[in-house]
Amino acid sequence: MSNRRLPPLNALRAFEATARHLSFAKAAEELNLTPSAISHQVKALEETIGTPLFERLNRSIRLTDAGLRALPHLRDGFDRLRDGVAEWEAESTDHVLVVSTGPAFAAKWLAPRVYRFVDRHPEIDLRIAASLKRSDFRNDRVDAVIRFGGGDYPGEHTERLFGDAVLPLASPDLVAGDPPLRSPGDLARHTLLHDDSMAFMPNPIKWVDWLEAAGVSGVNAERGPRFSHADHGLDAAIDGAGVVLGRDVLAERDIRRGTLVAPFELKIPTGASFWFVCPPSALEREKVRLFRDWLFGEIESA
Repeated sequence: MSNRRLPPLNALRAFEATARHLSFAKAAEELNLTPSAISHQVKALEETIGTPLFERLNRSIRLTDAGLRALPHLRDGFDRLRDGVAEWEAESTDHVLVVSTGPAFAAKWLAPRVYRFVDRHPEIDLRIAASLKRSDFRNDRVDAVIRFGGGDYPGEHTERLFGDAVLPLASPDLVAGDPPLRSPGDLARHTLLHDDSMAFMPNPIKWVDWLEAAGVSGVNAERGPRFSHADHGLDAAIDGAGVVLGRDVLAERDIRRGTLVAPFELKIPTGASFWFVCPPSALEREKVRLFRDWLFGEIESA
């Protein structure tokens, strides 16, 4: 075993983060330090080892040959350290299951059903983290995620749950009210509610697309309130604020309860799906496997 003393760990972390980002500022943001503190630690490391690790240019930095050679080893070393700490954390929180998903899916689909998982597995402390942020399994302490999109999660275990489609939805009072909503052309006399939660997609389905597919003209497809979260648009429609072009998966419970109705049968697929995603190794943990199996059981029994 070598008796060589290692440079300070903080200095090594500062170098590794700076080398990954090629930026003192971005490394500082990641490590919650100031750029000057990061620069000072890297400079001290260079003095300790007697070798420059970066070339300082006018508005950028680049790695020297010594920096390039060392970076893969240090990156691997920090990955191993994180994995080791994660093993400790996994043992101490083995009864805790953290599932991340979008706020709308959490509110409209998962939350109304999750009591059945809790009743079946009281030994598991289930925590739902509602967020649109793409989870970093290594750093966010998340066991599994349910995401909406194209299923492009390289390196992760990915299973499709179900697809998604949009259709007009409104409260039963609005549909039967004055003016009534009997044909797609009647939409010209009602407020259109816009669900902008799919704006991240290349070609999100909008009112103009549905109206065109329905063969309707003379309706201003751009007017009306817009909602960045799908559940907000659905809730506005439930309260009679207008007609929303809503997502059928998220509206399924409200339709079943009669608080929303679909006055027209025409649905347009969104081109995206809901996915169960986790690290491949996570399915070796019983709590993740149990949740995954429960999830697919809920879908099959719906």
